Amino acid sequence: MHDILQKYLPERAVAPCLELIKHSGVHLKIVNQRITRHGDYRKMPNGSHQITVNASANTYSFLITLIHEIAHLLAFEKYGRRIRPHGPEWKHTFQYLMLPFIRPEIFPNKLLPAVAQHFRNPKASSDTDAKLSLALKQFDIQHPEKSFVFELPHGSIFKLHNGRHYKKGNKRVKRYECIEVASGKLYLFQPNAEVEWVN
Repeated sequence: MHDILQKYLPERAVAPCLELIKHSGVHLKIVNQRITRHGDYRKMPNGSHQITVNASANTYSFLITLIHEIAHLLAFEKYGRRIRPHGPEWKHTFQYLMLPFIRPEIFPNKLLPAVAQHFRNPKASSDTDAKLSLALKQFDIQHPEKSFVFELPHGSIFKLHNGRHYKKGNKRVKRYECIEVASGKLYLFQPNAEVEWVN
């Protein structure tokens, strides 16, 4: 397991993560990238625990996702199954588990402030924290053809992984109004949504 984790985690995070995995008794499954989620936790019918994490994330995203999912398991074990998945009990557990990792030996200096800021009040997904999401994406080695919605010129056409085309419109408070070309329906996009610029 140590050798496998070395491929996916920052070097100094491998040993403490291995300890967490052993201590929580979880089965870690590393899978090919899924568009809709970075990872998930589930209790299996036989009572065992399984965490699934996308393989394609950079090492820092992988670390945050792994700890995010272990926090679900430990929060459910400590507080019971009736808690909200991303409620205060999970947030507290996630912050507590991440604290030993938020240091310069693990995160590079240009990423550390965004990580530290995020963990003052962690969100359900690092993607909903635009500052952290953009900071993390600098370390991705894949998809050089992708752009962020906020980078595109007003009125430009872009497409999503599902092949649908959209036209970028005005910015609301935080998100951008975009019209789906085929249906004319209005959708709101996060500024850090990854898309493919068509024109």
